[in-house]
Amino acid sequence: MNTPLRRVGLAMLGMVILLLANVTYIQIFKADDYRKNINNKRIALEEYSRERGKILVRSGDNPEILATVQATNDRLRYLRQYTNGPLYAPVTGFYSTRYGAGGLEKAEDEILNGSDDRLFVRRLSDLITGRDPRGGNVELTINPAAQTAAYQAMESNGFKGAVVALNPKTGEILTMVSTPSYDPNPLSAHDGDAQEQAWNGYNKDNPAKPMLNRAIAESYPPGSTFKLVVAAAALEDGRTKDDPVTSTDRIAVGGSELRNYNRGFCDNNRDSVSMTTALALSCNTAFAQLAHDLGDEKFLEQAEKFGIGEDNLTVPMPVVQSCVGPKPDECMSLSDSNAIYQSAIGQRDVRLTPLQNAEIVATIANGGERMRPQLVKSILAPDLSKISDFDTDSLGDAMSRSSAEQLRDMMVESEAKTGGAGKRGDLVIASKTGTAETGNDPKNTPPFAWYVAFAPANDPKVAVAVVVESKDVAATGGKLSAAVGRATINAALAGGS
Repeated sequence: MNTPLRRVGLAMLGMVILLLANVTYIQIFKADDYRKNINNKRIALEEYSRERGKILVRSGDNPEILATVQATNDRLRYLRQYTNGPLYAPVTGFYSTRYGAGGLEKAEDEILNGSDDRLFVRRLSDLITGRDPRGGNVELTINPAAQTAAYQAMESNGFKGAVVALNPKTGEILTMVSTPSYDPNPLSAHDGDAQEQAWNGYNKDNPAKPMLNRAIAESYPPGSTFKLVVAAAALEDGRTKDDPVTSTDRIAVGGSELRNYNRGFCDNNRDSVSMTTALALSCNTAFAQLAHDLGDEKFLEQAEKFGIGEDNLTVPMPVVQSCVGPKPDECMSLSDSNAIYQSAIGQRDVRLTPLQNAEIVATIANGGERMRPQLVKSILAPDLSKISDFDTDSLGDAMSRSSAEQLRDMMVESEAKTGGAGKRGDLVIASKTGTAETGNDPKNTPPFAWYVAFAPANDPKVAVAVVVESKDVAATGGKLSAAVGRATINAALAGGS
């Protein structure tokens, strides 16, 4: 063989080797990625050829279907449909041939589409008997009455924000509301143009961000609700609810001053007040000085015990990280020596998700024990028989029972000082409000209004966190969010949370 032919042969051999290597790489390493790609229409057709499982909640013994399918005559045999779409959209998410899936539709996709290993025996049975394959079902922990009450309270007032309610003893998520919301039904349409129109309407040039789940995918400065963390650290350090704290009207912080909300002395006392009074009246200087006296280490350690700083929480949808520090790599650190003063009152770099703030009050309500928040109550087979059930998961003690009980009593006094609608003479609530400044010009920018609470105070069955992105610079948690929180609590207790 002469030299030119040898070179051509070697080149061809090299190309064959490269081709085989590429085929091997695709088949072994990239096959799953291509299979799951939303642009893979063959996979979409395959999934739509079988009945997707339901997402449901229960009101007593009666199931309420949130997401189901309807048989069609087109090439996509089943149409995904959502009952009360906007009410439950932050939970269910959406399922679209063009835009993939979100929310639980994404997090529990393998159960819903029937490919999960737990459904293997049933898939085999369907194959043998000739039945059409079906997906499994997902039952949620949501309390329908509380979800509806929270949504209506937010929506009727035109509030932008979120409501999260938990069962403090189990971690079950009873309410996950985000407003404004959206209707996922157009996104599941079999008409691609209808899907695109809905997607663009929800996402393009829409400052309301209706597809943003503010309950778990957004974080906010918590304002004075963060004083609960400082109070917990102080109680764990040996102080009591009756111990004196400063009542001064101002503290020098760097080149500026930290003042109380009323610009005066706490409870008009120039010397000191009890920690209970300071919390009830939400005195900034008292908790700023208290945090400084505790020191960075104890302050941050208590925050971590409540779950702040965790970056891997799923419910099963991923939850964004709550932080004390300014950056992801400095999430649990204070940027300078003055930061602790402002961080103690939930300002500076502190940002919490509504779920995280609900976790904090739920932990206090549960005697200091933190339970993992969970949204899925059970996984069901296509025939609604149970495959797996909810299992409580303790994440350890964030504080002692004695400290939690003292903090509960302090929060009861705080609720007594808090206005707003929805109070009941027969129900004792433990709560804390917060009004968090935001923006480059906080004095002229509407704040975030918070209300966190649990009830009944002596036998807690529900803990709630409400945040409203207010439109009024004079807004407070008591004026806006308290009524929403109480409506949620009342509905949860009436509905048997």
